[in-house]
Amino acid sequence: MWAKLVFAVAAAYILGAAAWVISAGVVRPKEGGELLNVACDPTRELWRDLNAAFVREHDEKHGTRLSVLQAHGGSGSQARAVVDGLEADVITLALWTDTDAVRKAGLINPGWEDRLPNRSLPYTSTIVFVVRNGNPKGVRDWADLARDDVAVVTPNPKTSGNGRWSFLALWGSVVWRGGTDARAREFVRGVYTRVPVLDPAARGATMTFAQKGIGDVHLTWENEARLEVAEAGGALQVVYPGRPGEKPLSVLAEPHVAVVDRNVDRKGTRAAAEAYMAFLYTPPAQEVIARHHHRPTDPAVFARHRDHFPDMDLRRATTLVPSGKWDDIQKTYFAEGAEFDRLYSAKAKN
Repeated sequence: MWAKLVFAVAAAYILGAAAWVISAGVVRPKEGGELLNVACDPTRELWRDLNAAFVREHDEKHGTRLSVLQAHGGSGSQARAVVDGLEADVITLALWTDTDAVRKAGLINPGWEDRLPNRSLPYTSTIVFVVRNGNPKGVRDWADLARDDVAVVTPNPKTSGNGRWSFLALWGSVVWRGGTDARAREFVRGVYTRVPVLDPAARGATMTFAQKGIGDVHLTWENEARLEVAEAGGALQVVYPGRPGEKPLSVLAEPHVAVVDRNVDRKGTRAAAEAYMAFLYTPPAQEVIARHHHRPTDPAVFARHRDHFPDMDLRRATTLVPSGKWDDIQKTYFAEGAEFDRLYSAKAKN
């Protein structure tokens, strides 16, 4: 039952930054043009179906045959690959800072966030728990992750967007409830002392937890959790973390999308790339997004799929820093020598 996920992970690690062709399930001829979408790790299935729908619409409208190629991996690693020369036409990464790193390298024009609706967010997500069937450790809320008998699986925040969103959700679970940064630091340090392995990307962490049987709780994207549970055939279940009588609490994950201006202008693919990004906001694309358990930003589509998405108290990560800026999130938590490095080096010493 895990064959598809095993193949996906193997492809990512063997090919690295090379493009994985998944447009409509086949490689299309080149005469109509190609686009390369460099994406974060747990969106393979989503883009497979979105690409098929977009290519079908584009080819019918223009009478051409367009290819859409995919390259998947940890969001931070993917951003670095584009900066280092991977010729992405569009990037669909996990965090604002990863997209803006490509802008800082001169590949994306300023103001990219405002060029598409909803701050260039065709969908949002969040971080939830996956546990063994029956929830044998009784894990219900973030505070349960501090227990000595609970081992947590989460990817590396230095390379993975899933890893960074999970770190921010852990920290925020204390601060958003009135706790201090000192208390949050103590809590997060305690959780990472019980992280047995830090995979470089989200899908690898899924395999560590679901196939290898390591850990008691997996922190992952809502969509990845739903896929993971479906593939497990009853062996796993999703927990939306929250206290009794309160809405589940987690971070509002915001995976932005953007056209890579320098590349599309050099390759002559701007029109197709912009049409691709605009397509994501159409009702058919929003329906695909909802079916893959990403939270669509079209209110009408979200309402039709409301039963798939529990009502949650979702907090923006930028509320964790006084400036409210993503650059300060990066400096505070994930830069060299920042909070994650300090607490993880403390784990290594112990």
